[in-house]
Amino acid sequence: MTRKILLKLLVVFLVFSVSHTAEAQRKKKKSKKGAPTAPAPRPKPKKGAIQPYSKVITKDAKTDKGLFNVHKIDEKFFYEIPDSLFEREMLMVTRIAKTASGNGFGGGKTNTQVLRWQKKDKKVVLRVVSHNVYAADSLPVKEAVVNSNFEPVLYTFPIKAFGKDSTSTVIDVTDLFQKDVKALGLPQGQRTNYRVTRLDATKSFIESVKSYPRNIEARHVKTYAAGRPPSNGSTGTISVEMNNSMILLPKVPMKRRYFDQRVGWFARGQVDYGLDAQESKTVRYLDRWRLEVKDEDIAKFKRGELVEPKKQIVYYIDRATPEQWRKYIKQGIEDWQVAFEAAGFKNAIIAKDPPTVEEDPEWSPEDVRYSVVRYLASPIPNANGPHVSDPRSGEILESDINWYHNVMTLLRNWFFVQTAAINPDARGVAFKDEIMGRLIRFVSAHEVGHTLGLPHNMGSSVAYPVDSLRSAAFTKKYGTAPSIMDYARFNYVAQPEDKGVALMPNIGIYDKHAINWGYRPILDKSAKDEKETLDKWILDHADDPMYRFGRQQFGVIDPSSQTEDLGDDAVKASLYGIANLKRIVPNLIKWTAEDGKDYSDLQTMYGQVLGQYNRYMGHVASNIGGVYEYYKTYDQDGAVYTHVSKAHQKKAMNFMQNELFKTPKWLIDENIFNKVESAGSVERLRGTQVRALNNILDFGRMARLIENETLNGNEAYTIINMMGDLRRGLFSELASGRKIDTYRRNLQRAYIERMEFLMNNEQPNVPARFRRFAGTQVDVSQSDIRPVVRGELVTLRSSIRSAIGRTSDRLSRYHLQDALQRINNILDPK
Repeated sequence: MTRKILLKLLVVFLVFSVSHTAEAQRKKKKSKKGAPTAPAPRPKPKKGAIQPYSKVITKDAKTDKGLFNVHKIDEKFFYEIPDSLFEREMLMVTRIAKTASGNGFGGGKTNTQVLRWQKKDKKVVLRVVSHNVYAADSLPVKEAVVNSNFEPVLYTFPIKAFGKDSTSTVIDVTDLFQKDVKALGLPQGQRTNYRVTRLDATKSFIESVKSYPRNIEARHVKTYAAGRPPSNGSTGTISVEMNNSMILLPKVPMKRRYFDQRVGWFARGQVDYGLDAQESKTVRYLDRWRLEVKDEDIAKFKRGELVEPKKQIVYYIDRATPEQWRKYIKQGIEDWQVAFEAAGFKNAIIAKDPPTVEEDPEWSPEDVRYSVVRYLASPIPNANGPHVSDPRSGEILESDINWYHNVMTLLRNWFFVQTAAINPDARGVAFKDEIMGRLIRFVSAHEVGHTLGLPHNMGSSVAYPVDSLRSAAFTKKYGTAPSIMDYARFNYVAQPEDKGVALMPNIGIYDKHAINWGYRPILDKSAKDEKETLDKWILDHADDPMYRFGRQQFGVIDPSSQTEDLGDDAVKASLYGIANLKRIVPNLIKWTAEDGKDYSDLQTMYGQVLGQYNRYMGHVASNIGGVYEYYKTYDQDGAVYTHVSKAHQKKAMNFMQNELFKTPKWLIDENIFNKVESAGSVERLRGTQVRALNNILDFGRMARLIENETLNGNEAYTIINMMGDLRRGLFSELASGRKIDTYRRNLQRAYIERMEFLMNNEQPNVPARFRRFAGTQVDVSQSDIRPVVRGELVTLRSSIRSAIGRTSDRLSRYHLQDALQRINNILDPK
């Protein structure tokens, strides 16, 4: 292409460009005269960028002010966290608020964690804090403790905005409660039981998030896909409503009080690496309310005058509680005044009605500032008293007593079966309000005791001689046990001629002692230095059984620390109890009768009689191979563990033979059976006898008998003594050749089956940490148990062979021939 042609093309291009630009200018001028053009769109903020407060918390937000301001916008929830609360420790308590049928009950606590909110760059980090290990800040080992106790991250949140005055931070917490954060949802045990595979997000949602001055309450419904749901199996899901309470912990923890096993108390443990000992040790300290003397009253307190605490323990009665029961629940709460007076305080614990909705529409039982007796419409026949406490100090922050409607059914049944023989007010299936009210007061006081920090004291009732429980003067002064925290419910020992006896316990001598020991301030001393004073308070009453604490057992070893027993001699007390049951059974139809009603109440009350009879058998059987446990320290004389005497164990065996293994015909009332069932009386009594028999022929019990003989020789009730007495009693018909009735034949077969079990089975292994609660562990195959069992079967086989020929009753003879074959199969299996 020539240079001339290129120049021409360039001229054309320039002319075109100028004319095009001029045309564009004309159009632009023309458009100014017409409709205005839309402004250019504002550039979108970068993903994750922190936005202005007004762009995040819009005018549509519904705000609930409290610990954090909680903002709800459509279906999203935002926390506005004050900068002053970052790094503060908060307690997260997770409960199942509502649950599916067959999956426990609402209110059960599933997880407790200490949390810490931290601001880090453009994120807020939620960490889990552990107080399981500890060392003082001033010690070099503190650095090692921190390094080995790194706080795991529970969740992270991008910062959405800063507050209007830049002293708060806004985050979106929707996913924390809407997604499957396991620490805040269904516990792992239930996930495993119901074969939960995943969270169904389409059926899960946040119900509410409410903020109060010291806590935030979040409720969210979780629906999980489940292979084995407890109910409504066709859905393949399980739905629960979870409640997460986040509570601000005090900036300065309360002074601890250290635990001592000689006084029963709910306590928590912490491994302290800063002690002078050459090993790490677990330090335990009490859960208790912060009761402190006002500065202006310290002089009065030191002079021994009663003073009011800086802050009272206040319980509110739920608005849902029926009016006729409110005053009795209040009385049960304030019955503890006498115990706190023993600790130096007056008006330390009071009961109040909550404000009405009109008086305070914001009042809520979920507000951690209020402890509430909550009345729940539930068929569960129970009540319980959980509490929430600061893991750093043990300070109880809040407590709710859950009162289930059907606890009154439980009270009615127990009061009937234990006192109707001597108490006309207990005869019937509907009590007068004042009678039921007194029972409610008793249960209220017991549950309040738990919320004050006291566990069950099952070693309390053994303090009283059995016959003292038949004395009106004694029982009116002392009640039926030194502690209302024992399960010593009602006076089944008293007989009809014992007029005016008390029927239940009150706040007793032990309760006053325990509250004084746990709550009386020891001024001007550290938690460590006050130990000497606390020890002295225990030693002052060390030999008085009224001041004894006995732990609750699951697998009874110590027969002096059992549930539902009374008095210092289970054999004697149970004989009195059986005498009263023999008075009740013939009157059951009359005392449950009502025109136009079916016989379901009769059936229930007969079952209650049988249940009470079973308890007597358990109380006595526990003495066989029993070992007493009386807590002591190095400065006290005597053993902690001592075996039950030979004479008393033999007495217990004779009781079992006479009162249970010889057919208790007084329990067999055809006039009752023909109104409640077509069949079942034989099987019911067989079950009662077999449970008691298997309880006696227990691996752990037999191991304790062997150990007793090893340690104490001829002074012991040996395993040979026990097994011989048991066999001779169960097969007493063999010596005379007399007829063996249906009940005895069943019992004898059960004995042979249990002996076969002992020959062929090992004791299930119990982890060491649970053995204190689950009985005695023994290696059966390497113990004397099997040789003794084999020897007893050989002796029994010989006795049966001799008895067959002199047994004239055909069914009895068939039974013995069958028993002989069973024993041969055990001893000589093919």
